[in-house]
Amino acid sequence: MKVVFFGTPQFAAPTLEKLLYHPDFEVLAVVTQPDKRRERGNKLTPSPVKTVANAHNLPVWQPERVKKDAETLIQLQQLDADVFVVVAYGQILSKKILKMPKLACINVHGSILPQYRGAAPIQWCLYNGEKETGITTMLMDVGMDTGDMLLKATTPIKLLDNAQILADQLAVIGADLLVETLLKLELQEIQPIPQDNSLATYASLIQKDDYNLDWSKSAIELHNQIRGFYPNCITTFRNQQLKITATVPLDAAYIQELPEQLQDKIHKIPDLSTVSAQPGEVVSIAKGIGAIVQTGEGFLWLREVQLTGKRPQSGWDFVNGTHLTVGEVIGH
Repeated sequence: MKVVFFGTPQFAAPTLEKLLYHPDFEVLAVVTQPDKRRERGNKLTPSPVKTVANAHNLPVWQPERVKKDAETLIQLQQLDADVFVVVAYGQILSKKILKMPKLACINVHGSILPQYRGAAPIQWCLYNGEKETGITTMLMDVGMDTGDMLLKATTPIKLLDNAQILADQLAVIGADLLVETLLKLELQEIQPIPQDNSLATYASLIQKDDYNLDWSKSAIELHNQIRGFYPNCITTFRNQQLKITATVPLDAAYIQELPEQLQDKIHKIPDLSTVSAQPGEVVSIAKGIGAIVQTGEGFLWLREVQLTGKRPQSGWDFVNGTHLTVGEVIGH
């Protein structure tokens, strides 16, 4: 089966690699987003998908707008591919492109459709505290993740999973599911299923404001925001920006979901049942653990943080390095 692969971030790379090493597929070319300037050194950096493609000497096209790029459209048409595979490419394909392959355009989407259509399904799934997510393969149409569904695979979400951990897991699941989808589709062993639009939810692009932490929210809401938008959630501390990159909500309902090693640590934290403090206030400094902060409802252990210009550090190292004291307020 002759394949053209559309994809950009690391999430898409395992699927491309799976196709490249599978004897039943021939990847003809790769379409990915233009190189971007990254923070360190401001150098133009290729996408993870382009890096994989270059390692295998594949033709790579990087149009600014694929729908409007006449040269790329001609090249895509001339390839005479059986299927176009799209994994987090980052641009919407036109009806003209969708009609080019002989068999279909297949999308690998990081949610259980029709829930979490859109650009950031993994992040919003975590933000909303979902207990399960997965991958859906689908036939593409001109809408945003609205096409008929082909196959699904699900996976549980653990309390300490963040967007990076979950994306890495789903990328592997997606690669396997795509291969199964293509092989079964060729043999006409899949019946496409229309999505129920009344059940659809939308995972919009993440905005800068989504990273700001509001300590009047509950501990679990803050925890879900921090892991969902990892590693970018911010608050203020002593008039400078502080990133919070890992937390643990200290509620009995959640503690039992933690690894034993962390449960043992939490049992060493002094009893906080009689504590009353304002949201954002440090209510306890637990030795070897770090700061415990009052939220709008419940307490949050700051497990990993990052001060401006510094590397990420454990909550305990943060306490020692800043001489943090009980009664200090974070976020003011």
